[in-house]
Amino acid sequence: MLENPVLHSREGDLAIVTINRPDKLNSLDRSTLERLLAVVEELTAAGDVRALVLTGAGEKAFVAGADIAAMREMGTAEAKAFADLGHRLGDRLESAPFVVIAAVNGFALGGGCELAIACDLIYASDKARFAQPEVNLGVIPGFGGTQRLVRRVGVGKARELVYTGDMIDAAEAHRIGLVEGVVPHGTVLEHAKAVAKKIAQKGPLAIRQAKVVMRRGDAGLPSANELEAQAFAVLFGTEDQKEGMAAFVGKRAAAFKAR
Repeated sequence: MLENPVLHSREGDLAIVTINRPDKLNSLDRSTLERLLAVVEELTAAGDVRALVLTGAGEKAFVAGADIAAMREMGTAEAKAFADLGHRLGDRLESAPFVVIAAVNGFALGGGCELAIACDLIYASDKARFAQPEVNLGVIPGFGGTQRLVRRVGVGKARELVYTGDMIDAAEAHRIGLVEGVVPHGTVLEHAKAVAKKIAQKGPLAIRQAKVVMRRGDAGLPSANELEAQAFAVLFGTEDQKEGMAAFVGKRAAAFKAR
């Protein structure tokens, strides 16, 4: 029996999703992408997830890229369908009503780097390595790397990484703003889970609105600020806002209900 390429578990309102192809350095083939997409959609539909941590199985890789052996014989139509699938997954992660955190435990190359940068936050092991090396194969990033990387690290650094295909270590990734933090190898999953659990205690409707507003921030400053003001106002019609402010005034912990 083939191993399940994607594992997922729950710790209360926290979901942990693990790409489970360690013998292939967790590389992404079509079936793995489809299963990842299905899992994210299942967790979204569940309605009670407040944070998700995404990681890779084993000690060597988060995701070492797309599965080159599966890609090498693709024609134009197949390549477009494969890229579309990767984009759908990235869009689902970005639009999920909960925060998604990448716990990068090793190589995050090509599609693996693109998967990480579709997440809200990235924490890396000090042994992690990042790259968009597609030009070495005669192609370019196909799962959003040319766009999300610019938004994370700026156009100049993104161009340098895409044009050269160079690999960078976790410290450099942190320096340029690609990742939010670097922790000792072997601790990144627990660190990401701790951050996720902290966020899960916050108002879930507020987190959802913050994601929407920040994702659409490239609409131009006046439009983006108006979107923020509208989302801010909408939250004043929720039970969570009443509870959060009552808890603050009463000097107690808030009990949010996502209503």
